[in-house]
Amino acid sequence: MNPLLGRLHPYPFERLRELTRGITPNPALAPIGLGIGEPKHATPELIKRALSDNLAGLASYPATAGEPRLREACAAWVRRRYGVALDAATQVLPVVGSREALFALAQTVIDPTRPGATVVCPNPFYQIYEGAALLAGAQPHYANSDPTRNFAVDWASVPAEVWARTQLLYVCSPGNPTGAVMPLSEWRTLFELSDRHGFVIASDECYSEIYFRDEPPLGSLEAALRLGRTDFRRLVALTSLSKRSNVPGMRSGFVAGDAAILKSFLLYRTYHGSAMSPVVQAASVAAWGDEEHVVDNRDLYRAKFAQVTPLLAGVMDVALPDAGFYLWAGVPGGDDVAFALRLLAQYNVAVLPGSLLARESGGVNPGAGRIRMALVAGVGECLEAAQRIVSFVQAR
Repeated sequence: MNPLLGRLHPYPFERLRELTRGITPNPALAPIGLGIGEPKHATPELIKRALSDNLAGLASYPATAGEPRLREACAAWVRRRYGVALDAATQVLPVVGSREALFALAQTVIDPTRPGATVVCPNPFYQIYEGAALLAGAQPHYANSDPTRNFAVDWASVPAEVWARTQLLYVCSPGNPTGAVMPLSEWRTLFELSDRHGFVIASDECYSEIYFRDEPPLGSLEAALRLGRTDFRRLVALTSLSKRSNVPGMRSGFVAGDAAILKSFLLYRTYHGSAMSPVVQAASVAAWGDEEHVVDNRDLYRAKFAQVTPLLAGVMDVALPDAGFYLWAGVPGGDDVAFALRLLAQYNVAVLPGSLLARESGGVNPGAGRIRMALVAGVGECLEAAQRIVSFVQAR
């Protein structure tokens, strides 16, 4: 067996299952799950129709690079959304969801023979970043979020000697679990560090279309363009239809940016066998070409957060995030695991302890004392969950 597999940590939900083993949730209350970030809104009809209308594509082997019309649809969306012009043939590559691409990119760009190969990632973080680093033969370095800046990542906390051996930096903006969006000034800092040390930036932007203010979140390609980096050197942006269009089961996204990196990434993926089904490609073209369903989806999230956040803010340390569909809440008493277990047992509401989403770094676990709540269900169910949490806190 690959000995690097032994370096992997249990996934947060696996750890939570172990912690909740033996707990019997209150049977008088229907279960409500706020733990897993899986969209629950209805899949748009235009995507369903595109899937059913293109079943003939099942008879063909798909090309790893994807069909030209899909790459062009992705490039057209980037132009509309960010004002960035891309070469669809060389700067865009369809992927089977951003999760597998985030993992595979590390296997493509990391050189484990170089001493001290390092991957920097935010902390708390999406666990794929860590697993990708470890299985690529690198060591992760965790940059803690800063609660005094709405949980933005404190990139200044990364020592110069760590940046010097960094080969890949994972950025998540809007962030999971905090919802923080990186401003242009932070992008300028990271680009300057990338120029100085030669590392690749992988920008995970799968929550970019769920936001609560008038101005949409700044994207990495847009930031690069504003700063005159028109070749997008050492930058790869990753996005997905899962959250934007409520199709997590379709496994469809794309990566865009540095043409030289994407050329190598395509070679890796050709051998890895990561080609998107022609049926999914056709549905993806339809999804990227339509914004009406995205606006409707965003309005649903805005309605939920507008009602749920004030309720919870009366009993917890929680505020409206910049973007995304999570609430990152401080728990009374500071023990996030105990809070989550008691809430499940007494009120049948499942949340994810923040400490399970982070690693100890600099002597602290920046997720400790907080819980992540995914407001992915309907408005009524999310409100019911919030009311139960309020009752739980008030009864303690």
